[in-house]
Amino acid sequence: MELVTGGFESQPHAHRKAQLILTARGMVTCDVAKGLWMVPPQCALWIPGDMEHSVRAVGDVELYVLFVDPDIAKGLPSECCTIAMSSLLRELVFAVSHLPALYDNDGPPGRLIQTMLDQLSIAPVEQLHLPLPTDPRLRRIADELAADPSDRATIGQWARRAAMSERTLFRLILRETGMSFGRWRQQFQIMLALERLATGEAVQTVAMDLGYESASAFITMFKKALGQPPGKYLTSRRGHSPALSGMRGN
Repeated sequence: MELVTGGFESQPHAHRKAQLILTARGMVTCDVAKGLWMVPPQCALWIPGDMEHSVRAVGDVELYVLFVDPDIAKGLPSECCTIAMSSLLRELVFAVSHLPALYDNDGPPGRLIQTMLDQLSIAPVEQLHLPLPTDPRLRRIADELAADPSDRATIGQWARRAAMSERTLFRLILRETGMSFGRWRQQFQIMLALERLATGEAVQTVAMDLGYESASAFITMFKKALGQPPGKYLTSRRGHSPALSGMRGN
């Protein structure tokens, strides 16, 4: 277990082994070449081996970090993803985090780890991924949205700013992200909103800063995208974490 207060940001790096980061408290984002992944409390981030990435944590965070050898990671995702953690899977990660680096592979520790891997292989993936385009014109749009997320310009207005036709922009964003422009912008806003809400900002403030006319309009959008209103979504993922006393990192 690793406890970090005040957040942190790592430089881009890679590990030979795959990495599982369980967010018991706080909010984590992971940046890889293909996009951003958001990891709310009680979810986990899966990073395949040899994948370059950087990780950023917001606010007070409590993380459990496991490294998984490629030889036993077969059948697990080949791409970075955010995993929804069941109570069972969460407890398995907590237990495995207490094991020594050298454990009996044929004994109870090995069976415990295999059970955790079996549960990981069937765990659902959260829709908290923002594909990042590589085209420089789309990157500029992404940078402008990040600088002013309240900008409600239409796809036609964005196309004119990028000196291309609306049809070209539509096809380009679909090809590079797999999403329509409107869906991609909405996902962009959800990621920004989750990060800010996790630090305790009011829904009303976040909604206004994202350009929504009212908090209710923002809540409606959020619920349609993630299935729950913001407050309930975060509360349901805060869950519990083991007492800090008597725990150590691995």
